[in-house]
Amino acid sequence: MIYGYIRVSTDKQTVENQRFEINEYCRKNSFLIDDWIEETISGVKNPNKRALGRLLSRVEKGDIIICSELSRFGRSLLMIMSILNVLLEKGVCVYTIKENYRLGDDIQSKVLAFAFGISAEIERNLISQRTYEALKRKKAMGVRLGRPCGKAKKVKLSDKKEVIQDLLALQISKMNIARIFDISVPTLYRFIECENLYLPKELKKGLFVKKITE
Repeated sequence: MIYGYIRVSTDKQTVENQRFEINEYCRKNSFLIDDWIEETISGVKNPNKRALGRLLSRVEKGDIIICSELSRFGRSLLMIMSILNVLLEKGVCVYTIKENYRLGDDIQSKVLAFAFGISAEIERNLISQRTYEALKRKKAMGVRLGRPCGKAKKVKLSDKKEVIQDLLALQISKMNIARIFDISVPTLYRFIECENLYLPKELKKGLFVKKITE
């Protein structure tokens, strides 16, 4: 199967220029497109959320994908390399018109596929390292990490504040309170902290006496 892949980012762009380039390329090289894949979507979108993702899952060894340029696959180098690596591992040939790439089942393409895989792994490690260093730096500066308290308009325990306050005053363990509301203990701790539910000893004692005498 020979596929013609076309992608534009917005409705204002036209697919006709890319279709013309691919048709001219096929005419000069005696190719015939069996199926066209056209989509209007940003190249930053994950391929799995695009028509390209469905194409990647259906292509087989010996198939050919023709596109105007590699940037049609994605906007980032990491994404493009990942896509090409998948295609080359499946034995699919990729022909681009503007760069004049012919990536297929030859030694040069296999070396290139290996380079793509190594580059992608290095890039992922660099991103992970940069993220770790940024978080470590913020923590050292005293910045509180994680989701800020009070940002959500409504959470699962929003209407249970008074009940939880009474249970705490009765010295019910936090583990048992979490079980009552079917939540995790860390979730309960975050809610208690965000809502300032730590009660003074006098208030705890007063509520305890009130509950006993009811």
